[in-house]
Amino acid sequence: MVSGAGLLLAYPAQAQLPEINPGSSSGIDSEIDENGGLSPDVPAIPAANAEAQTSPLTPVFNDQGYVLGTGDRISINLLGIPDYSGEYQVLADGHINPPVIGPVAVGGMTVQQAKEEITQRYSVYVKRPVVTLSLLEARPVRIAIAGEVHRPGSYELNSTEEPGPATVTDVVQLAGGITQSANIREIQVFRTQPNRPGAAQLIDVNLWELLKTGDLSQDLALRDGDTVVIPTATALEASETAALASASFSPDVISINVVGEVESPGAVEVPPNTPLNQALLAAGGFTNRARTGTVELVRLNPDGTATQRTIEVDLAAGVNEENNPPLRPNDAVVVNRSGLARASDTTGAVLSPLFGILRLFSIF
Repeated sequence: MVSGAGLLLAYPAQAQLPEINPGSSSGIDSEIDENGGLSPDVPAIPAANAEAQTSPLTPVFNDQGYVLGTGDRISINLLGIPDYSGEYQVLADGHINPPVIGPVAVGGMTVQQAKEEITQRYSVYVKRPVVTLSLLEARPVRIAIAGEVHRPGSYELNSTEEPGPATVTDVVQLAGGITQSANIREIQVFRTQPNRPGAAQLIDVNLWELLKTGDLSQDLALRDGDTVVIPTATALEASETAALASASFSPDVISINVVGEVESPGAVEVPPNTPLNQALLAAGGFTNRARTGTVELVRLNPDGTATQRTIEVDLAAGVNEENNPPLRPNDAVVVNRSGLARASDTTGAVLSPLFGILRLFSIF
């Protein structure tokens, strides 16, 4: 295998490459004799080697629209000419250096465009070249995600960690999963256009179709510079909420607080969209001092405010917003004392000093 810069050929030392005029029909193509071989005065093209036609690494994925950039490692194979084939890393200036044709600026080209450019350049020296260009190792890509995820921001994904390109669900998982207000039917991906500065392509993604029908095309493969935006849903049905909670791109657990008259008050980790009744049971259930008919639900809003509502407890109810609402991260459930417990505590507070005085007099 020959690699590196310059016109290094695997020819005998005394052989010289003929001058080629790209604008004319002269060159190797015109030197084919009637037997299909090359004329004696033209260096012989190395014979095909079946073993050399297969790259030792498998392409990471087959995406002819992938835009090449600094750090990508690619494989170029010319059918029947192993000495012209090799593996190359895209340099900082966006170039690679295949033999004979010299530096080629592939940075900013798609895989398909780079293949066509290299094929055109080799066609000056090789009759009807058959070129295969594969991406062996993708560079780390930076992707932004905004909207209804727990940790929006910018993320760098390394292709060596997982085979194939990162997808929308991969980035959602990195961002902590979707929130319970996520509208996964109308996700937007903004893709920069390398040859059109300032322009972006808008791609619509519907992850609900992925969940319900298994449509993998909705889990879009992302590219360097993509921005994923997950909008807020106006309303979600209980069945949809349950489906989202079990999705792979939802967080594994959320933290809520159950305080007051329960057996184990404090922070509780539960699966996303856990209903109120299950959270009460996760905290050990009511104590014998609890008001079991109602509880208070305190919810922190994104703008920093908090809302409080009284919920009538019905342990036999299914998931619903009225009696058994699904909980969100950082929700607080407050279980108050029953009327009898409050009366008992008040009586104890009043009589406790009197009992102390009586004990004092009993000494004398």
